Amino acid sequence: MNLLFIGAPGSGKGTQSKLLIDKFGFVQLSTGDLLRAAIANKTQVGLKAKEFMDVGRLVPDDVLIDLVSNYLRTLKVGTSVIFDGFPRTVVQAENLNNLLSSMTQKIDHVVYFNIDEKIVIDRLTGRRTCTKCGEIYHIVTKPTKVADVCDKCGSATVQRPDDKQEVIGKRLSEYAKNTAPVIDYYSNQKRMIEVNAADDPELVFKNILKYIELNNLS
Repeated sequence: MNLLFIGAPGSGKGTQSKLLIDKFGFVQLSTGDLLRAAIANKTQVGLKAKEFMDVGRLVPDDVLIDLVSNYLRTLKVGTSVIFDGFPRTVVQAENLNNLLSSMTQKIDHVVYFNIDEKIVIDRLTGRRTCTKCGEIYHIVTKPTKVADVCDKCGSATVQRPDDKQEVIGKRLSEYAKNTAPVIDYYSNQKRMIEVNAADDPELVFKNILKYIELNNLS
């Protein structure tokens, strides 16, 4: 089963993905993670993408499609995938459909995370990320036990460049401009549910499970 999560940066897509991974063994496909890995490895694609990410702009479609295609082809046949924040444009959505069709797959369910912009800004500006294991914290809602030190691996936690106040506005503007048509694209196909992403994460998870009818898999 393939799921697609659509929502603004900071709307909770990653949190819900982790819950589904832990409960049902899904694999999360986050283009942000793929891009950060490429940046860390200083690949040509990674360095090119970094120029866009650091100023809050979307990475070009052709770069993302190549990353997604390469990743999907490394997975075992039948692996359940959560597409987290991808596709972000109609062109990407069409390319993803073509890619999955070539692999005799499809997107089974689409979940739209609806949330107020102010809540997103509060979430993102307070977010801190471990430089080694990638664990996510928040200075208010999920602080580390020791300031700026990851609870899991003891490495430093930092604010990502794209979580800074001056960049977030650009990210949200890019999201609204490019992703609104994607929401319409999937809504018109009647394959999308809308959840209130400002709700408690457990309630959001319950609503997602009810929609995709995964309870019988537990």
